[in-house]
Amino acid sequence: MRLATWNVNSIRARVTRTVEFAVRESVDVLLMQEIKCKPEQFPYAPFEEAGYHVEAHGLNQWNGVAIASREPLEDVEIGFPGMPGFAKGYDGPDAPQEARAIGATIGGIRAWSLYVPNGRALGDPHYAYKLAWLDALRVYTRDALAARPDLALALTGDFNIAPTDADNGDPTVVAGATTHVSPPEREAFQALLAAGLADTVRPFVPDGYTYWDYQQLRFPRNEGLRIDFVLGSPAFADAVAGAGIHRDERKGEAPSDHVPVVVDLDLDDPDDDDRPMIF
Repeated sequence: MRLATWNVNSIRARVTRTVEFAVRESVDVLLMQEIKCKPEQFPYAPFEEAGYHVEAHGLNQWNGVAIASREPLEDVEIGFPGMPGFAKGYDGPDAPQEARAIGATIGGIRAWSLYVPNGRALGDPHYAYKLAWLDALRVYTRDALAARPDLALALTGDFNIAPTDADNGDPTVVAGATTHVSPPEREAFQALLAAGLADTVRPFVPDGYTYWDYQQLRFPRNEGLRIDFVLGSPAFADAVAGAGIHRDERKGEAPSDHVPVVVDLDLDDPDDDDRPMIF
């Protein structure tokens, strides 16, 4: 199975490019973030014509997540247990939830497409929301793996955190001054790993970024961030046979500011024997 995650930054604006990538790269499962549309506005037809089933979750022109799969999606879940919400004027557990998480089981893999809150600025209410959201994700992960240690769990998507200095090549993103690299955010990311997950891409791709801001020639200067991940439980990580960051998808006409992150899984399926490797 080939699984990819991609913050597409508006699926309606980039549906042709997204589907062409999935078909060209033989992607079996594509987990998307920032689709920026409601489910009824999602461009299903091009995906279905290419042989994909799609489940989408969006509330307005912001946020939004979706999963496209060549195999049927089972046990689709909107939001993980305990996921907090956010809205101006709300304080407490009753804040409305945003469209930031969708999960499904595909071929025995429990996969989540996640769009972690940005945080906006240190001290902003959205920053506290981000940390609370990540802690709830940690608790969900811990509990899910405690209940089923053999669960092949994949948390994928845009985490809006560069967990180490090697993941930050943007000179405007400064520890102690901006989000994405603050100690509490990095500690929250490490807590996710401690809950039973592994970064399944870095062992195969020792360097490289997944996001470059549109401003100030960030991409030509390679001043990017690695903030998009495929984190996996032991049962999932043990099946990862290769991985890649598709940097060239940041090129061309009207690209997303993120690029796809891909992993190949060896699930002992003879139908996957002819999949091209992506080391």
